[in-house]
Amino acid sequence: MKKVRFFSILIYALVLILLFSWLLGMFDDTSMHIDYSEVIAQFENENVSSFEVKGSKLTLLLHEPINGSWEVVHSLADPEGFHEQIRPLLGEQTKSGIISSYNFVAGKGWSPFDLVLPIILAGLVLILIWAFLAGRAANNNHPMNNFGKANIISGQPGKKVSFQDVAGMEEEKKELYEVVDFLRNPAKYTAVGAQIPHGILLSGPPGTGKTLLARAVAGEAGVQFLSISGSDFMELYVGVGASRVRDVFAQARKIAPTIIFIDEIDAVGRRRGSGMGGGHDEREQTLNQLLVEMDGFSKSEGVIVLAATNRKDILDPALLRPGRFDRQIYVGVPDSAEREAILKVHAKNKHIDDSVKLKTVAMATAGFTGADLSNLLNEAAILAARDNRPAMNMDDINEAMMKVLAGPEKRNRVRLQKDLKLTAIHEAGHAVAMYNLPTHDPVRQISIIPRGWALGMTWAQPEEESTHLTRNEMYEMIVGLLGGRVAEELFLDDISTGASNDIDRASKLARDMVGRYGMSKALGTISYTGGDELFIGRDFERTKSYSEKIAGTMDDEVKTLIDKAYNHCAEILNNNRQKLQQVVDFLMEHEVMSGTQFRQCMEGVEITEDSGSLFDGFDAK
Repeated sequence: MKKVRFFSILIYALVLILLFSWLLGMFDDTSMHIDYSEVIAQFENENVSSFEVKGSKLTLLLHEPINGSWEVVHSLADPEGFHEQIRPLLGEQTKSGIISSYNFVAGKGWSPFDLVLPIILAGLVLILIWAFLAGRAANNNHPMNNFGKANIISGQPGKKVSFQDVAGMEEEKKELYEVVDFLRNPAKYTAVGAQIPHGILLSGPPGTGKTLLARAVAGEAGVQFLSISGSDFMELYVGVGASRVRDVFAQARKIAPTIIFIDEIDAVGRRRGSGMGGGHDEREQTLNQLLVEMDGFSKSEGVIVLAATNRKDILDPALLRPGRFDRQIYVGVPDSAEREAILKVHAKNKHIDDSVKLKTVAMATAGFTGADLSNLLNEAAILAARDNRPAMNMDDINEAMMKVLAGPEKRNRVRLQKDLKLTAIHEAGHAVAMYNLPTHDPVRQISIIPRGWALGMTWAQPEEESTHLTRNEMYEMIVGLLGGRVAEELFLDDISTGASNDIDRASKLARDMVGRYGMSKALGTISYTGGDELFIGRDFERTKSYSEKIAGTMDDEVKTLIDKAYNHCAEILNNNRQKLQQVVDFLMEHEVMSGTQFRQCMEGVEITEDSGSLFDGFDAK
């Protein structure tokens, strides 16, 4: 199809090139134009070899060129008068052979038809080409006729996915399996009056497996599966998106029962009336059509809409009500057991040696999504291949984890001795403060090797996962974050810019404690801050929900909390000056200190050799 189209375009191009070349040849005169006096001078100087008079155009061929031109032309105002003037010279020069030939062609001179005829012919050729293209456009397969058609992917590209390929998420799979069973055995549910859900919305953080779950539903149900991205509905022209929505549902009704999967539905389902403009833009027209198709006068029997989004908070309320999306399933970050199952799935096609303990990796990767875990093992495999080893080991996974979280090591960066010492004091301050805070996560590694944007890192990871944070835990997190700045001030009698990120994080935690979570006695159990608003139009004229007096009190409370944490941290580090100095000395010599070595230092026992792994301390039994 593409070859035929290319051949047709090539023919059109050649026809146009030939046509314009002919037109240019008619009007482009490359001969030299001279004045009438110069024409008579050429005859008198016996420099004319031959000439021709055609209408009013005189063409001379010369014995000697004028400015490099052997042919000159002149437009005669009176051809008959010219003939009478040169008649004596013409007779003499013809007899002597100077003028070999000449020709007078009778005519009325230039005619407007000489210009009109080429234009008419060119117009006819263009009309024929347009008629041919219009005939091809009448074909139903022409792209212009498919402008309002949806770009649907029918079925599953690649390997068919089932629920067995989806590790963890047992509750989510159970909810979706009811839909699969409904599609397989509808009579079982209709017998008790149950109706098939119109839509199911999968929401949650990126990388948690929402699209994979949708593919598994299609694979398990054994019905037609139509998938399309939310952005595929959007187009420059208003109305095209709505046309594509109608086309999707029209195709789905023809092959029902079927599943329509809309990935990233927030691209088309954003809340209406949230911008500065009116309601006649393309997105709102498309959303309105989607609302009608899902639960309007035209029922979509046997059609289930399965959608995925990372931003449920920005979806239009009409889209989320029962009757459109009857079920909303939250796909969250996996827990330790689910992470282990996910790691086993992704490790099937990878070579790992006996040192790798996936349970230990699962315990140490709190907060990782399924996509993060897949990327972790892939990076570890790349490191093993880089070192020409046939299988990855635990050290590869450890380095891959640090690379994913903070970036690759930059050992070759030129660093001054004073910068190394400042970084060592800064990181040691964090570690010593964290060690002396009862609820803080234990320190797993301290490093002064640059990674990414950071000149050093202090890694602290929890031994057990928790879904909540208490006020004391958040307070001690602030104390730990201020450890670097306090250590600089106590041990260098100066401060640097290295604590900027720590101060930002500590300030945000303090503001959340005071204004969001109601943890301030002065302000009470009231939330004064809302979520981050996405659209400026909806809240352009909205005022704050609290007075300037409350705002001042919030600032005072935040400052009081930060000052308290700062003084607490200073007290801890003053009481552990000797221990902190030992950590600094060790870092200056070895650059990396493992969690075990750090605890040995703080407990006053001999520091042993250690691999410095982030997985140190996790029980994998």
